[in-house]
Parts: sequence; structure tokens; C-alpha cells
Amino acid sequence: MGYRELAAAARGHMGPVCKACPTCNGRACGGGVPGPGAKGSGTVAIRNFEAWERWRLVMDTLYASDGSDPDPSCDFLGRRLSLPLMVAPLGDVHRHYGDELDDLDYNGMVLRAAKAEGTLAWTGDGLRPEVHERACGLIAGLGGAGIPTIKPWSMGAVLKKLEPALAAHPAAVAMDVDGAGLPFLRGQQPPAGPKDVAQLRELADACHGAGVPFVAKGILGPRGALKALEAGVDAIVVSNHGGRVLDGVPATAEVLPSVVDAVGGELCVLVDGGIRSGVDLFRALALGADAALVCRPVAVAAFGGREEGVRAYLAQLRAEFVDAMAMCGARGVAEVTRDMLLEA
Repeated sequence: MGYRELAAAARGHMGPVCKACPTCNGRACGGGVPGPGAKGSGTVAIRNFEAWERWRLVMDTLYASDGSDPDPSCDFLGRRLSLPLMVAPLGDVHRHYGDELDDLDYNGMVLRAAKAEGTLAWTGDGLRPEVHERACGLIAGLGGAGIPTIKPWSMGAVLKKLEPALAAHPAAVAMDVDGAGLPFLRGQQPPAGPKDVAQLRELADACHGAGVPFVAKGILGPRGALKALEAGVDAIVVSNHGGRVLDGVPATAEVLPSVVDAVGGELCVLVDGGIRSGVDLFRALALGADAALVCRPVAVAAFGGREEGVRAYLAQLRAEFVDAMAMCGARGVAEVTRDMLLEA
């Protein structure tokens, strides 16, 4: 099944905010939180989607070819992936998307589906400790094929959550540092909040001591990227949390090139926010990202087709990405460059 069919199958099983739209562009969910909407005006998620659309692909089929497809595989922090795309973390699935799946069901589906398609899923964190613990157990059972993501709780709480994460020997451990702005985390115990460079370095060092890379997710400009670089993280994710932590921020596609230029190849740079197709993935790499993450449509695919639905959607994205590579003259991901895009 393609994404539109998966969305049709999910329609009526998600909600009440998510409409399982045939094009997941943020318009129908708007400011719907709880739900998959964005904070305040609800426009950040819409602009994430539209910002990729402003970049046009420059076709070039004048190159030597042996008739084989381009190779979409890539290296990510020591692992070989079948394509430069991973499943982004999603927490509180039941609260935001409906009763038919909870975090434990969803994490199992996306982890297994991603591994079967040759890539990785990131798992979310939340108020229930068992969600993170079970996710780490699932990742361990899959040979470390997954990335547990920890909220920016107090340092004591984060270090405690690192224990099961590192014991799973995952591909990496991540912290969504912008989670400090999530409304449902405020006033909770343990408290969540911003982390300074020294604290981020402590977490990176703890991961490196166990031989596991550390990723900071939620960077939205060169200033934050340089702080992450100073802290010794291995990768960053250019992200505005889908517009769910602050209204009025730029779309990720708008800031990605400046972040890539700021770190100068010293960090692996990922991006999320509005990625919906293999063409969007091509755009992200052409703007300098090493890989991208996708979230909301994966949830729709899971509700519409469970694990096989997620696999089908990832396979669709891979096919679309390979087609874009072939039509623009890129035989491998390293050949996807900025001159293959034209800004509208």
C-alpha cells in the first residue's frame, strides 16, 4: 500500500485531532494539542512542510550509466543504513493519536519495521518510566537497532535513564533538548528544562564511555549548533519539534544550510520537520543534511497498516528518493549537492 491508501485505512481510527490526511501538511490539525498539531497559531508545522516545497529539483540525465539504480545507502555513526532516513521519536501516542495504539505497541512496530527496511527508528520518552525502559529492551532484542531518546529531565533523572539505554548497546542515544519547552513536562517531577554546554558534555562523555554516540535533537540555528559541537556530541538534529514547543520559529529547511555551514563537517547533521516524500529527503541532503527523520506520517502508516504499513511507507520513500537521485544525476548520496536545487 502507498501512503494515501494507508491514510485512508487509518481515517476514523485516529483522533479526534488527527484526520489522517492524504497529504500530511499540518493544516487540518492546526493548533490541536493534545493531538499532532503545533503550538499556538499552529502554523509552524505548516511552514515546515511548505519550506521544502520552495526548493525545485534540477534534472540532469546526461551521465554515464550501467542501467542500475543509484545507491541510496549511507553511513550513520558507524552503521550502514539502506537510505538516509530514520523514524523520528514519538511520545504519548495514545494521548495525541488515539486509543488503538499506545507507546509500547507503537515503539515495537516502528523499531521492527525500520530494521526490516534497513534503517533505524528512534523511540520517545514520557511521563511513564516503563515506556523508556521497554523501548530499551526492544532495542536490545534487535541487536541495538534503534535510538532511545531521553527528555531533558533533571541531570540525576537523565543519568538514571541512561543506564537502560546504554545497556541496550543502541546505535546512539539522543536527547531532544528542545523538549524543555513541552507544556506537559512543565511542573512535573522530575523537572525538565534547558541544558548548558557542561551538562551536555557530561551526557556525551557518559555515552562515549560506553562506546555509544550521543545526539542532540532540537537545534535551530548556528549558535545552538556550535554549542553542541563544543559539548562533544556526535550528531545534531535540526528540529523545531514540529512547532510543538514554540510558535513563530523558522521552518527547519530555512535554517538547515546555515547550521551545516556553521559546523563545517565536524558534526553529523540531521534534519526533521515536514519531510513527507523521497523528494523532500533529496532536498534535505542537497541542502547539506547527512540524513533526515520523519514522524507524523509514520504514525498514520502505523494506525493504517500496523508494522507492515510502516514498512510500506518507508519503502515508498526509498523508491521516491532513488527516482530523484536518478533523474538529477546522483549515483550515491554523496553526489546529492546544492547545485541540484533551485529556490523558487
